[in-house]
Amino acid sequence: MEEKVYKTMGGTGAMNIAIGVIAIVVGVVSGILLIIGGAKLLAHKSKLLF
Repeated sequence: MEEKVYKTMGGTGAMNIAIGVIAIVVGVVSGILLIIGGAKLLAHKSKLLF
């Protein structure tokens, strides 16, 4: 009985680590894309009309 609980807890822990790594990667990539987009806007701000 205890062995089954430990296996379940181990699987859950591994899944949580995997989801955490994926969330960090997605956050970093989206941050980089936002910085690149902002830099392009700043570079071409003289061409923008409102």
